[in-house]
Amino acid sequence: MSKAAGTGTKLGWIGTGRMGYEMAARLGRAGCNVLAWNRTRAKAEPLGAHGVKVAERLSELAGCEIVFTMVSTSDDLGEVLSGPGGLLGTPGLQPRIVVDCSSISIEASAAIRAALAAKGIAFLAAPVSGNAKVIKAGKLSVVSSGPRKVFEECEPFLRIFGPAGVSYVDEGELARIAKICHNVFLGVVTQSLAEITVLAEKAGLPRSAFLDFMNNSVLGSIFSRYKTPAFVNLDFKVTFTPYLLRKDMDLGLEAARRFEVPMPLASVTRDLIQAQMGNGFTEQDFSTLLLMQARASGVELEPENVAVDDGLS
Repeated sequence: MSKAAGTGTKLGWIGTGRMGYEMAARLGRAGCNVLAWNRTRAKAEPLGAHGVKVAERLSELAGCEIVFTMVSTSDDLGEVLSGPGGLLGTPGLQPRIVVDCSSISIEASAAIRAALAAKGIAFLAAPVSGNAKVIKAGKLSVVSSGPRKVFEECEPFLRIFGPAGVSYVDEGELARIAKICHNVFLGVVTQSLAEITVLAEKAGLPRSAFLDFMNNSVLGSIFSRYKTPAFVNLDFKVTFTPYLLRKDMDLGLEAARRFEVPMPLASVTRDLIQAQMGNGFTEQDFSTLLLMQARASGVELEPENVAVDDGLS
């Protein structure tokens, strides 16, 4: 059992979607005392097999010492914290610390931090890098900002679901800008990878052979490896939707305007993601950018049906 699990700290977990479920499950398997809630309770119930208790009502988590949140948008976070029946709706009962792992704007994070501080609740921003399969493989990483002492108290828990690394980047909302920059890069890199893969394909090079070379080169990465099966075999099971990527690209461009940083590649990529959604790629993975690039290039892609290593198994 981990040092964190041995403390007996009562943890709350809000949001058990693709990411939140796996993160909460890791805490449960480590022996942590976790009470989870999700809008759709059925999505949270299987966490019981990992030692996580499931709440009927969100307000039940108000009695936890530390509450983690993993939701889709800034509005969602505000709703679960302060909306009707929310975490902070029980008079005289509230957590000491809220740790948010979502990808939200700098401004929304600062406003939530101030609102929580007025109630005597500490706030830690702790967004993550990876997807559900990355979490299962033990390769999720975390970037965190907020009060140093609060980070040090929460760090053992962060390392349970983020064993690949936990980076503390100081006070305030700096973790938010780190995650926004990360996801802008995600969009630009995916589009660039789609472009060169289609170029290689149209020139006669099989995608599997080209990506094998790229992954073994100095430009290969964990990301290029785990997206290779999707690019080679056209299996676009959702890890991250175009809608959420567009949201993060918008956050990046808003930050660029605020800090007066030109980002032409990010701007073009954002428009391509918008076109991707307009062409009906809303329920598949964002890596369907490959199909958009192929269509624009007059290339009809077919699955190669080749066994390729995703670097995570």
